[in-house]
Parts: sequence; structure tokens; C-alpha cells
Amino acid sequence: MPKPSSWENTQENSFFVDIEKILKILKRKYPVSKSVRKEKPFRVLISTILSQRTRDANTDKASAMLFSVLKTPRAIADAGESQIRKLIRSSGFYRVKAKRIKEVSGIIIKKFKGKVPDNLTDLLSLPGVGRKTANCVLVFGFKKPVIPVDTHVHRISNRLGIVKTKKPDQTESRLMSMVPPAHRLVVNELFVRFGQDICSPVRPKCEKCGLKKICKGKVYP
Repeated sequence: MPKPSSWENTQENSFFVDIEKILKILKRKYPVSKSVRKEKPFRVLISTILSQRTRDANTDKASAMLFSVLKTPRAIADAGESQIRKLIRSSGFYRVKAKRIKEVSGIIIKKFKGKVPDNLTDLLSLPGVGRKTANCVLVFGFKKPVIPVDTHVHRISNRLGIVKTKKPDQTESRLMSMVPPAHRLVVNELFVRFGQDICSPVRPKCEKCGLKKICKGKVYP
């Protein structure tokens, strides 16, 4: 892999072999479905909103509780905020999130006829939905070849030396230019699982890492 100083002067195609090699190694450790599992777009949207500023385990618990009772945009829009708050309490910041997901559900019903939009522009028009959330919906809900960049993807991409960026939006732009469309669907899932298991923000398990010979050891920017 070229040194960071030469990146901007290197043709994009030179990165394909390296990123594909990384993905191939991660796929062996973390098997995924044929491309990526597809979930209901509404559930992906609400779960990703709930994931903001909390741990994955808390998100999973809150999502399971919420959708065991309120399964549709109409059900959430019609529910009282107090009921929603009780169901999602484990997600943290549950008062703000309850108000937000109720508002989003109402907009989906009124503006989008009860269906989650399948394009970035409309998704970003929803309150509280940023690029990461929108891209998660596009990947996991609609199987569109984009790359959601969360803290795991941003940290790992920089630490491995794939990119040299300061902000997640910059990481997304660089990865989209490097990763062929056929491989984009799995990037987020693989990097998240790798980040949870091995490449943690503090004290990563480098001795167990199958990518240690490739890793540039970049400090999280």
C-alpha cells in the first residue's frame, strides 16, 4: 500500500486490490450472507436513530422492545410519547429519541404514504437523519451500494491506513471512490463487527488481528 504522502497522486484503481484483500480477510472471519442481510427499511431507520450516542447492545434491546409492541409507522405515530419512552429507555437519551421517532413516523405517513423513501435526498429531509443513518437505510433496507460510515468504519479505515481523513463524511467520499460497487454493501457490517470484536477504540486486540501485517497503526483522528 502506498505511503499516505503519495495517496492523492495515486490512481484510484491502485487501491482496489488492497481494499478487496482486507474485505476478503474479514469475510473469512465474519461470514455474511450473499451480499448483506436485508431488513425492513422502517425498522432499519428507527433502529439507527435509536443507536445514536449509545452502545450497540443498548440499541438492540431498545429496538426489540419497541417493535415487539409498535411495529409500523402508524403505530409509532399514534402512540403516546410516554409509552415510546418506556419501550426505548435502554437506548439512552430516550426522551429526545421518543419525540424524534414519533415525528419521523408521522412524516413518513403524511409525506411518503407510509413508506420509507429509498433515496438519500428524501431520507436526509427527515429530522434527525444524517448521512450515516440514511446510508444504513439504503444498504440494509434497500440493498443499494453505498457505505454507511459510523465511528467503527471511520476509525478502522484510518487506523488501517486505507484513508487519511478527519471527518466521517470525508471517509465516506474516499471509500466510495476506492471500493467497487459490488463490495460496498458489506463494508459497514464487516468493519462494525471487526471494530466490536478486535479493533476497538482503546486497547485493540492487535495480537489476534488477521490484518496486523497490513495495518498502518494510525492513531484515531
